Amino acid sequence: MIYRIYSSLPSFKQLEFGPGLNVLLADKESKAKSKQTRNGAGKSSTLEIIHFVCAGECDKDSIFKMPELAGHRFGLEFDLGGQVVRAERSGSEPGDVIVNASSFGDWPVKPELSEEKQEWILNVKSWDRVLGHFMFGLDASAKRGQSAYAPTFRSLFPYFVRREPGGFSKPYLYFLQSKPVQWQVAVSFLLGLDWTIPQDWQKVRDSEDSIKKLKAAVGEGDLAEVVGKKAELRAEIASKSKELAKFQSRISGFQVLPDFREYEQRAGELTNELSRLSADNTLDDELILDLETAIEDEHTPQISELEKVYKEAGLVLPGVALRAFNDVKLFHESVVLNRKSYLNSEIQAARQRIASRERRKASLDAERQACFGLLSSHGALEQFLKLQAEYGKKVAELDLLQRRFAAAEQIEEGLAKAKIRRQQLLLRLQQDYSEQADQLNKVIVTFQEISSELYEKPALFTPSETTNGPTFNVEVQGERSPGIGHMQIYTFDMMLCQLAASKGLGPGFLVHDSHLFDPVDSRQVGAALALGQRFAAAYNVQYIVTFNSDKEIEYPRGFDVTPFHVPTKLTDATLTGGLFGIRFA
Repeated sequence: MIYRIYSSLPSFKQLEFGPGLNVLLADKESKAKSKQTRNGAGKSSTLEIIHFVCAGECDKDSIFKMPELAGHRFGLEFDLGGQVVRAERSGSEPGDVIVNASSFGDWPVKPELSEEKQEWILNVKSWDRVLGHFMFGLDASAKRGQSAYAPTFRSLFPYFVRREPGGFSKPYLYFLQSKPVQWQVAVSFLLGLDWTIPQDWQKVRDSEDSIKKLKAAVGEGDLAEVVGKKAELRAEIASKSKELAKFQSRISGFQVLPDFREYEQRAGELTNELSRLSADNTLDDELILDLETAIEDEHTPQISELEKVYKEAGLVLPGVALRAFNDVKLFHESVVLNRKSYLNSEIQAARQRIASRERRKASLDAERQACFGLLSSHGALEQFLKLQAEYGKKVAELDLLQRRFAAAEQIEEGLAKAKIRRQQLLLRLQQDYSEQADQLNKVIVTFQEISSELYEKPALFTPSETTNGPTFNVEVQGERSPGIGHMQIYTFDMMLCQLAASKGLGPGFLVHDSHLFDPVDSRQVGAALALGQRFAAAYNVQYIVTFNSDKEIEYPRGFDVTPFHVPTKLTDATLTGGLFGIRFA
């Protein structure tokens, strides 16, 4: 139980509690201004202090970081591990908890004595472990420390000190943004069920999240589209691999010729020269043919013809002295002979030119073949670089295809495994619920009995097995209202506290903020307080609840709440009337 809540803040109003039911009241002055709300009294801050001292978070927005409070300690005196313990913590040094107890012998982590302050100090992480050890026996399971999803003190404690925001939405939630694994593991543990099953369910979700991230990395559309292309990808990979092998062979056999362009230009020049020589030879061939024809046409005139010409000349040219006939004959024969000799010399010259060109052509052709040989077996540097670039592009294309194929394969395999794993976990969960049938029946009956104290038609607590893990729903008969929903949270918490107390676990107290009862009918509020008093007495636990003094409550006949009022009364009527004794922004 909690004995007192205190602070080093001089204006702080110390709160003292007794066993059983404790009702902390806050007055609201009827003439109070609108800004002087009931929240200014500090009822909800009482729960914040309990969480803060019990290893709760202290972020930059925490009230304990505010300048007016940061330099002061806030403390809790309560039962822990069979002894009365005092624990204090401040917003200026939120990482340390000052503890005071008669003995630390059985603590899983021993505090260290500060020589400077002469106080026993634990860091918040170690304090969390101490609280989990004594309140929930968390060190009892060796498996618990091997997973990030195992139950922790901070995942269990909020069900016993329920607060806003988010604590009043669903019975199994203590904050709205909680992941399924957080409440599935916590509630399963508190109900005495196998909490490792929902823990393993989260591992399946993590695997599925990895698949989603992989799908996003692949850059495709729907997951099914990627998987469906697996066969096409395999064919593309085979084709690209073959094409790449050919390119690789070309690259490995490629030889760079430094003067490639010069050889290429020389080969062109040689080709042009050979063409010119061939053309000149053709002309000389034609000339030889013409000369040979001319020689065949050249011959010595017949004697009869020459005589005829000679006689005609004498008649035509009388009185002219003519050479002797023999002299003329000899002259004509000399002319023909000279003509043939000239033509033969021209033919011989043409043939010599052709022969010279043929020799030149043979030399040039040999040089050209050498150039072509180099050009065919070597390549220019820019060609080689271009070939390399093309090869690199094809390597990248193949690599992308292979990664997409591996991703598709992994996605397909991962989806299949996840589906199988979910079915296996569902079978485990069903088997656990079957084996724990007596425990489940006890839980269901306990919830129904508590609910029947509040309503004629009690709500039903229905733990269920699904392919996404266990669910813990509440079925309400008849019309559902916000007030009824809040009372199911009250019933759920009472059930958990009763189950824990019956096993010697839990913090030994249950704390509810007044906001839980805001939408609840006055008669049900009175019944809840009377039930809380009987419950606390029956299970030797403490039930602390905060209320506004003007809250309309209809108590059951014979029940008097006055003896259970906490001596300290808070008010928002004055600046000093609240829990902290000061007002701050």
